[in-house]
Amino acid sequence: MKLLIVTVVHEFEKEILRLFKQAKIDSFSSSGIDGYKNHTEVLRAASWFPSEKEGVESSLFFSFVEEDKIDALFILIKEFNTTLKTSNPIKAAVVPIERAI
Repeated sequence: MKLLIVTVVHEFEKEILRLFKQAKIDSFSSSGIDGYKNHTEVLRAASWFPSEKEGVESSLFFSFVEEDKIDALFILIKEFNTTLKTSNPIKAAVVPIERAI
């Protein structure tokens, strides 16, 4: 079992849910996040009274998943990302689990 972490911009949230379903990943958690591409935006957003929100509305998904389902999802994500005309592809990472209860 591994920890799967996926980030998507808000516009692709329905697509990643569809890809999860295709890969048979039925159990996951999600959270809304703000995505930043450069250090300047992060510093501006970290001020006490930022003049405007600079981050991109995004979502973070995570799940404890068997490796074969991760392989299927990565193939689907790679295919999806090749069709994009934006600089915000779906990103995914896998983290090994040493211990779990």
